[in-house]
Amino acid sequence: MALYRQVDVNILDKIGDKPILPWPAFSKEEFRLAIINCNNSSTSGPDKLSWSHLKIILKDDDCLDIIISIANACIELGYWPSYFKRSTTIVIPKPNKKLYNSPKVFRPIVLLNTVGKLIEKVIGERLQFNMASNKFIHPS
Repeated sequence: MALYRQVDVNILDKIGDKPILPWPAFSKEEFRLAIINCNNSSTSGPDKLSWSHLKIILKDDDCLDIIISIANACIELGYWPSYFKRSTTIVIPKPNKKLYNSPKVFRPIVLLNTVGKLIEKVIGERLQFNMASNKFIHPS
């Protein structure tokens, strides 16, 4: 006999609506702050662009403006280009295994395009800031 507690699914109806917030255009500062802590030694994805290369590219304001335009267009259109979805998977053997004859002893790592990862990082940081500053998430 299974014991369970019936949960009131209408509890969500009791939560008041929050105002719809506008999504302002991305700033150069957001992108520059997001890329600072990216590891230069990490492996590049299908675009063959490393973080160290992207850091150099983004020092040029014109190049940064183009990437910001792409990011803003993605948000405005609600579309994520297939180019950013492409990935390469590499398989790394786990250390200290006696035999490598089972799939469990390997670790797959998925590598995505670096520009897409940067845009996702900036979006994630903005969402996290907005969620915390507007008290959408309980502090605990």
